[in-house]
Amino acid sequence: MKVPFKSANILIPKNTDMTKWSVVACDQYTSEPDYWDEVNNIVGSSPSTLRITLPEIYLGSSDEEERIKKINSTMKNYLDNDMFTEYKDSMIYLERTQNDGKVREGLIGMVDLEDYSYEKGSQTLIRATEKTVIERIPPRMKVRENALLELPHIMILIDDPEKNIIESLKHEVTNEDMVYNFDLMQKGGHIKGYKLSKNSMDSVISKLESLADQENFDKKYTVSGKGVLLFAMGDGNHSLATAKACYEKLKETMSEEEYLNHPARYALVELVNLHSSALEFEPIHRVIFNTNPLVYCPVTEDYNYVEECLDNILTQTQILAENDGKFPNGEDGYNARVLYGGGVVANSDDKGSSLIGDGLAGAIFSFPDLKTDKTRTRIIIFATDNDVSGNETILLKDACALCYKNNINMACK
Repeated sequence: MKVPFKSANILIPKNTDMTKWSVVACDQYTSEPDYWDEVNNIVGSSPSTLRITLPEIYLGSSDEEERIKKINSTMKNYLDNDMFTEYKDSMIYLERTQNDGKVREGLIGMVDLEDYSYEKGSQTLIRATEKTVIERIPPRMKVRENALLELPHIMILIDDPEKNIIESLKHEVTNEDMVYNFDLMQKGGHIKGYKLSKNSMDSVISKLESLADQENFDKKYTVSGKGVLLFAMGDGNHSLATAKACYEKLKETMSEEEYLNHPARYALVELVNLHSSALEFEPIHRVIFNTNPLVYCPVTEDYNYVEECLDNILTQTQILAENDGKFPNGEDGYNARVLYGGGVVANSDDKGSSLIGDGLAGAIFSFPDLKTDKTRTRIIIFATDNDVSGNETILLKDACALCYKNNINMACK
């Protein structure tokens, strides 16, 4: 089977301070304007991707249109001034040493958007692993559709437990193949990039073809009648969805021969092995509370159970919506009430008390290894109407102090 990954024409800046050039423009800093102020001070007047990308923090800002115009003009200026060395038909093997010392290995190339879909139930070779929020695509299209350069932060995962495809490339490159080697700003670690030989690129494609083989896929995952999932989105889901949307829009104006040979058919990505020791996957669970918190969706890898929990919550809220916020009489109402409020409603047939501080504290102490593992990232998305009913054991301000003490990030809805 022909795999939807191939070499690309990759541009690397020349005679440029690469630490200032490389910027992480992703959503983990969306709510941190101070971070971007610091980046701006570091970059100064030097050439930088900061000047040719639109970080998510600025999406929807009052000066968004002006920023996009400036991005397009700066791209043109960089190209006109011959800023780049072009590596034609290339793949780049990279080693990124993270700030924690772990090394994440990756492979830069481009994917064929003809083999990608973000639609639920898709059987394409490249698929989304999370729901794609369609409303997020149009603002990103404004940035991409007139851009002369592509600067993606798209990570796609492959399932290679033997580590034969990407990790093995370290044995096929030498210092002579190195095209960059520099420190990343803002505690980003260090990165090295190596241009692969044609033999190495051919070997990568051959190994990916084996992963994409239907018979191998069925045997590996003990399935039948399912399309091969070769590439699963790891990060940058909406960036790839935007590339797809721009390509589909362009196809409406071209003949089939034209759009199949147009560069917009492809998107630059980084392939990473799902089994990389540098990747850490943090589970999400949901806690609902009135007097005492109840774990509705526990930390688990049983995704069918997670879906069952979420379906139950949806059913309960629909019953409430259809009955003016109350559970109806009868067996259905009783069962929904037990699912909805079991363990959280006290001394009330309808609503119960609402102890916000206690609920937040319960969520805090539901984190495993809270006291012994200080390195994990912990986030609470806290949804409340701020209407306290009853006598709190822990005040909200004290619960917030516990978040701070335990280095827990909290987003309020």
